[in-house]
Amino acid sequence: MTALTLSTAGAATLRADALVVGVAKGAKGPVVAPGAEAVDKAFDGKLATVLETLGASGAEGEVTKLPAPAGLKVPVVIAVGLGSVPEKDAAFDAEALRRAAGSAARALAGSKKAGFALPVASVEDAEAVAEGALLGAYAFTAYQGGENKLAAKDKKNGNGPKSPLAEVALLGAKPRDKAFKAAAERAVAVVEEINRARDLINTPPNDLYPESFAAVATAAGKEHGVKVQVLDEKALVKGGFGGLLGVGQGSTHGPRLVKLAYTHPKAEKTLALVGKGITYDSGGISLKPAGHNETMKCDMSGAAAVFATVVAAARLGLQVNVTGWLALAENMPSGNATRPGDVLRMYSGKTVEVLNTDAEGRLVLADALTRACEEKPDAIVDVATLTGAMVLALGHRTFGIMANDDAFRTSIHEIAEEVGEASWPMPLPADLRKGMDSPTADIANMGERMGGGLVAGLFLQEFVGEGIAWAHLDIAGPAFHEGAPYGYTPKGGTGSAVRTLVKLAERTAAGDLG
Repeated sequence: MTALTLSTAGAATLRADALVVGVAKGAKGPVVAPGAEAVDKAFDGKLATVLETLGASGAEGEVTKLPAPAGLKVPVVIAVGLGSVPEKDAAFDAEALRRAAGSAARALAGSKKAGFALPVASVEDAEAVAEGALLGAYAFTAYQGGENKLAAKDKKNGNGPKSPLAEVALLGAKPRDKAFKAAAERAVAVVEEINRARDLINTPPNDLYPESFAAVATAAGKEHGVKVQVLDEKALVKGGFGGLLGVGQGSTHGPRLVKLAYTHPKAEKTLALVGKGITYDSGGISLKPAGHNETMKCDMSGAAAVFATVVAAARLGLQVNVTGWLALAENMPSGNATRPGDVLRMYSGKTVEVLNTDAEGRLVLADALTRACEEKPDAIVDVATLTGAMVLALGHRTFGIMANDDAFRTSIHEIAEEVGEASWPMPLPADLRKGMDSPTADIANMGERMGGGLVAGLFLQEFVGEGIAWAHLDIAGPAFHEGAPYGYTPKGGTGSAVRTLVKLAERTAAGDLG
């Protein structure tokens, strides 16, 4: 991953391939942001004028490259848009800094070192810039540039994939200040785990399936002091995990339930996280139509987020117990696959009539939720690319939050907004529950078509233990980005919800959630 350093050099004396500065959108044109004073001086105080001449406005995500003038030790200056100038005495929004740093880092692919002289008025600003730059520098190249003559020729001619920016030198922070050092270390740990989640999401399903995902989790657990337990098919049959087995029985790759447990000797609270891990979702017998299968390797994004969060909590040494449950299965059609009309007996003992085999995520989550609740955590959050209905409701960049406790839902929403992840609180209307009544079983896995994302939440609520605060994050929209990269968001897996869950764990450790 890209290295991060807190530089003691000034903008005028830093030696690097490029220097990144901020420019904001003012009422009368672009305005040079704090942190770029030395650069503006090198342009004889005319940096804003030069940028305006080149068509720059300071709009968010705008990147303008300039040859550096005499007086700077770098060959290139990159001015990145921060959006509107803040109101008087107000600082730039952390998310604006994060996105600007990400845009600049993406533009610097192939470079060895770049200085980031964006506005850093506080420790929080420094952490936002660090996060954005490290997230923006991400690239998934594991399957590109293989050892063959054609790839070698492309690389030699500069036509192959560019390597991510190798080093981010953060200017304006205080390298000897403990708070700034801690913020930088936190940014590195969290982003490395987000990028680990992104790698998993982007890995093709012929290489990532329940058993191989479990192996990755086991290896990471050994490295970071997280206890890992894997239930294979035999153990799932013995335990009666009918949801996981029913979804996974159509595949040659059997299902797994993986438990990751990070514990702290002084912890007073336990947070349980449950992730949907459908490593490939064909829809099963209820096969998805053409055009809807190509990105279904991303249907394990919830499990990837949970995995990344538990490891991040361990790396940060948070004073809270965090247990992750990865409900892993591959949903395939075959002569052995679950059929519409089949009835599954879940781990909880409830029976479920399967009306649609493409509503499989709620089945694996139901088993994992029941198992997680047996350990009586103080709170439980499940994360899943669960429904297309949530994408229709909230679009591709916002995830929905449902909960059995309004205060808990509000806390998670506030945390998500704080860390820069767009989210929205959603209801669990009781009248929609009747649509899942089954004449054959205790409940059906489908209900009314309208409000389908809420119906799925109501289904999951049936498997949550009494007295446990529970929230459900439907990340179907933001988990996988199919368009052009923007800000610090790449094409492909995004690592959605990891920042929210890590901050939730930190708040729980601090006792801020009651």
